[in-house]
Amino acid sequence: MLKRKIYKQIEDFYKNQNNKALMITGARQVGKSYIIEKYAKENYSSYIRVDFIENPEYKELFDNTSSAADILLKLSAVFGDKMIPGKTIIFFDEVQECKELITQIKYLVSEGSYSYILSGSLLGTVMNDIRSIPVGYLKILTMYPLDFEEFAIANGVGENIFEMLRNSFDKLTPIDEFIHKQLMSLFELYLIVGGMPAAVANFIVTKNLKLVLDTQKMIIELYKRDISKYDKENKLYLNNIFDLIPSELNAKNKRFILKRLNENAKLSIYLNSFLWLKNAGVAISVFNANEARVPLVLSKSSNLFKLFLNDVGLLAALYGEGIQLKLLNGELSINHGAIYENFAAMELTAHGFIPYYYNNKKKGEVDFLIEMEGKVVPIEIKSGKDYYRHSSIDKLLENQDYGIEKAFVFCNGNIEKEGKLIYCPIYMLGCIIKKEISEDIILEADFSVLKV
Repeated sequence: MLKRKIYKQIEDFYKNQNNKALMITGARQVGKSYIIEKYAKENYSSYIRVDFIENPEYKELFDNTSSAADILLKLSAVFGDKMIPGKTIIFFDEVQECKELITQIKYLVSEGSYSYILSGSLLGTVMNDIRSIPVGYLKILTMYPLDFEEFAIANGVGENIFEMLRNSFDKLTPIDEFIHKQLMSLFELYLIVGGMPAAVANFIVTKNLKLVLDTQKMIIELYKRDISKYDKENKLYLNNIFDLIPSELNAKNKRFILKRLNENAKLSIYLNSFLWLKNAGVAISVFNANEARVPLVLSKSSNLFKLFLNDVGLLAALYGEGIQLKLLNGELSINHGAIYENFAAMELTAHGFIPYYYNNKKKGEVDFLIEMEGKVVPIEIKSGKDYYRHSSIDKLLENQDYGIEKAFVFCNGNIEKEGKLIYCPIYMLGCIIKKEISEDIILEADFSVLKV
């Protein structure tokens, strides 16, 4: 059984929100249905699952309905005595197949007899077709593959180890060398297995990386079938882009070059395809920010970007068979930098950040920029032994106009601090936490002086 952090978010939602439905979105195969079923069975007397892919006829439940009473009457005809008011949660699975439900969920929530939870893949690609998103009635959470902490716990690492890591990160004290070496070995394994639940579960049971690779290939094939099914007009562009991600990340600057798709390629032609892959959760897009200032979005260059895969294990699978042992053996022929950066893009995105990269002809390139507590924080990812060499990030720190207070180098070494620069083991990237606003912001202002 894989422990997922999103479980607590689901718990907290239903403790505090009695007047909304919850929708879990994310790429295919990240474990949405599993975690929803687990929560539903553990917290409700009665649980109903309405799967629109396994049972496409269920879409008829929402045809020609004008009220919650109409929908509930149809549901009761199918599920009968399972519908116990106040004790039942109804799980609408794969709602991208029944987009009308998303519009109508507000009527069911307002009626109030049951709890509702929805899941959907590819929802970011179909939302534009939905007539009305029920703002105020639906909260959306995005689920990702297992992050490194979840992967480590699945492999028997105690949660107290991560408490210790977070404490060391806060106090900038080095990790015990034995623990550091063990976690580095586990991290190298994560680069191969990745965070797709089926691949992780397969590894835990069999320890067979060949079977893990077979699972990853199956997921990749499923993604390609989705491309053909849901975007028939652009599927050729989409497949070309998807197939090029590994080689583009292997290039020197890792930036996606349109001309490698087609000598005459224009962003306007391919833009929808890039957006589709991002919105489907299949790829992570990291745009260039040409200024290290808050907010980063104001200096975003929409035509300069890197594309990462949503799972580092899938990236390793796309590099071809044999890479698993090469990664474990640390062979120099493998571009560890691309794989490390893909991990970083995954980890930052899963923890709520919108990462950018910095590129300036005079000052060079920095792998990632993020916003933390109203400040820009540069992050460099180093896979080799020369992690003390980082001229680009040094130049950013020297620039008084940016006023950067700290920067990180995530590498294979232990925790060190040198001026504004903090060196951390690569597996500690998840210790960077995005702080959410947890309290109301109340502004009391008196504008009565404007009375005539």
